[in-house]
Amino acid sequence: MLTPETLPRLQEALAGADIDGWLVYDFHGANPIAAGLLGLQGMLTRRIFVWLPREGVPVAITHNIEQGAWDRWPEAWGHERYSSWRELEGLIGEMVSGRRVAMEYSPGDAVPYLDRVPAGVLELVRDAGASEIVSSAELVTRFYAVWTPEQLASHRRAAEVVRSVALEAFQLAASRARGGTPMTEFELQSRILESFARHGLEEPDHGPIVAVGANAANPHYAPSADRPVPIVDGSILLVDLWAREPDGIYADQTWMASLGKPSAQALEVWNAIRDARDAAIALLRERISSGTPVTGGEVDDRSRGVLVERGFGDYFTHRTGHSIDARDLHGAGPHLDNLETREDRVLIPGVGFSIEPGVYISGRIGMRTEVNAYVDDRQLVITPNDYQRDLILL
Repeated sequence: MLTPETLPRLQEALAGADIDGWLVYDFHGANPIAAGLLGLQGMLTRRIFVWLPREGVPVAITHNIEQGAWDRWPEAWGHERYSSWRELEGLIGEMVSGRRVAMEYSPGDAVPYLDRVPAGVLELVRDAGASEIVSSAELVTRFYAVWTPEQLASHRRAAEVVRSVALEAFQLAASRARGGTPMTEFELQSRILESFARHGLEEPDHGPIVAVGANAANPHYAPSADRPVPIVDGSILLVDLWAREPDGIYADQTWMASLGKPSAQALEVWNAIRDARDAAIALLRERISSGTPVTGGEVDDRSRGVLVERGFGDYFTHRTGHSIDARDLHGAGPHLDNLETREDRVLIPGVGFSIEPGVYISGRIGMRTEVNAYVDDRQLVITPNDYQRDLILL
């Protein structure tokens, strides 16, 4: 979050990118990066602009009737108020005229997570005299998406709990199946949430994915009490679960198990997604240890290439991984993606993300393997410590 203590780091990033300032805009929550960056609380129903200059102090432009949300704005920083659109546009002009300005804008909507400013606002800023508007992508990566050491430690603790909950869930499902009283997907989902609560982890925004057999061919499958599906012997079972400590960083993992001997197809698919995941890890480790830049798009290409070679390319229908930042499970930092979006941001020290290739053959089988990664100085951290290497046989 932006504070007087963190401002110098931001201004160093602005200088390094040769940007005169970052103009942060929001209206009715259209730009979640603004809310996370500024930490505002209270009623905000009018447009806000905050100028974060390469030199000097930040300046907020706020509406006269909505001042409560700015109680914590440092007194030493600038604070302008407006009521009319003429006043607002005049104030913007004073800030941006003749300057190279960064905003939450992604040319061609290449990365939608960064494309938060409406075209009309970009026109307004250009008409106010900005010499150029560039994407704030690098600033978001360097200042917004990076983790602190304390957040990394919290994530690592949560990751070990998430792992243990997943393995316990598998054992419970197998025991019930062989005892003649199989659990349903929804019942196992509820038990996972109860386990998170016992461990003091925050419940996710929605329940974990528990999917049996062909149900796992839907990457965003949601078990339901209205459609009870039993977990029986002979099933392939996918469990995708995520949780965090209060105010911590999410740990997000997917585990696969077979209740009984798996089919040849199941083993073939498992080996393919595991190798695709490990290819991504290998590329990351190679580049990070040597200090050679690597983008999220490159990692996606490497992982996806393995599945294409194995004949499963058409069944890997999503990106290889998503950003995880301090505010969101699906964060605003670099993603591992050259399929859904054109992700060309570099994976710099301090960012975290998932690695989760999958194969989804509709009506037959779905599998995914997921670990999390964090870029440390010259090394890659993978969580959990002991992640899945082989299909778990129950």
